[in-house]
Amino acid sequence: MIENEQHPVQRVILAGLVLTRQRDAFDYQMLELTNLALANGMSALQTVTQKVDRPNAATYFGKGKVAELKEAVTYHHAAMVVTNDELSPSQIRNLEAELGVVVMDRTALILDIFASRAKTRVAKLQVAMARLHYQLPRLRTSMNVRLDQQSGGGGSFTNRGAGETQLEMNRRYIEHQIADLRQELAHIEAGDQTRRAKRQQQDIKNVALVGYTNAGKSTIMNGLVKAYGTKQEKTVFQADMLFATLDTSVRKLQLPDKRELLLSDTVGFVSQLPHSLIAAFKATLAEAVHADLLVQVVDYADEHYQDMMLTTEKTLKEVGAVDIPMITVYNKADKLVDVAYPTRTEDQLIISAVQPGSLPLLIETIVEHLFADSAQRTLLIPFEAGQLVADLNEHAHVHEMVYLENGTQLTATLSPRQQAIYEPYFVTDEVVDK
Repeated sequence: MIENEQHPVQRVILAGLVLTRQRDAFDYQMLELTNLALANGMSALQTVTQKVDRPNAATYFGKGKVAELKEAVTYHHAAMVVTNDELSPSQIRNLEAELGVVVMDRTALILDIFASRAKTRVAKLQVAMARLHYQLPRLRTSMNVRLDQQSGGGGSFTNRGAGETQLEMNRRYIEHQIADLRQELAHIEAGDQTRRAKRQQQDIKNVALVGYTNAGKSTIMNGLVKAYGTKQEKTVFQADMLFATLDTSVRKLQLPDKRELLLSDTVGFVSQLPHSLIAAFKATLAEAVHADLLVQVVDYADEHYQDMMLTTEKTLKEVGAVDIPMITVYNKADKLVDVAYPTRTEDQLIISAVQPGSLPLLIETIVEHLFADSAQRTLLIPFEAGQLVADLNEHAHVHEMVYLENGTQLTATLSPRQQAIYEPYFVTDEVVDK
């Protein structure tokens, strides 16, 4: 069983390189690093930065900056240095030797946060696999592989050669664990694909909430579930914290006109999200990849919201969620001065998920996109096919129904699939405007 590590509050020094190609986004990334450290139970005591064209191959920072870092560690009695970029194994080893404390790079920090947030079996498996991928190139002959954190059969290796080094044994064990985790995740993903295929057969549209972590996706999800959910008590966890949600939650909504849709709340994004984590969470993000409509939720009150949007779009491309229609929702407008909400300009909305009036505008926009291919038709159902009338009343938006001598005449808005099913009962081939 995979268990989360609980960390006491740690005194840390934050450090980053202002590289020429990244200077425009550096301040934002360092602010984000501060928030990530806070989310991981750390106390950031000082930030040390250096402007360079390229990192030092041996220690990432230059010799003088390493000395400055060491002074900061000593002065603040810090237990760790956290860097803004992912470092090579040798850079971490060399820095630790120079500074005398643990060095954690941005990737390890994000993995640590994910490990502490993972609650379900799927999330724990995904985080475990990402951490193993991160560990693999960082193995050292002197290190002991911690196996109690990992999942899989845990079976021992056979036919070990007499000359096999401990490093080789550790590497083989981790590769074995990765293979076990990948197999278990593939089994879970196969089940998810089966359930997704059944939903597609039922002609239910899927909407996926995507966006930066802590942008308000879960708040929107819960608001819509409470207003339109078929099981209104099935809300999702929400909190004002980074990565509060790691698992994709899917809820069915039924609109007043009887039409149904599925709403998915996905894991939030962050800049420089580790590639191993993106790969591991592809199964979780599959709801976004297969969605009929994406709703990008943006923290409009954050001055860096445009950077966050770029990160979201980049991550969606990495997981294959491309060429999917998208609505952009600028959330948290209540935290801004002189911003009118709720308002809509084409596919862009300005709202506050915690204020009345915003969610009806959002659901109206979603419906407009999802059911654009629906049409209003008039049908005549013979009395002997009365079950079809019941089905229409349950699954379609019936506008009018009258009883005639030769059957029941209805005017209803039908999806393309419903139009194909009920075509023999159409009174006329003329499509009535919706």
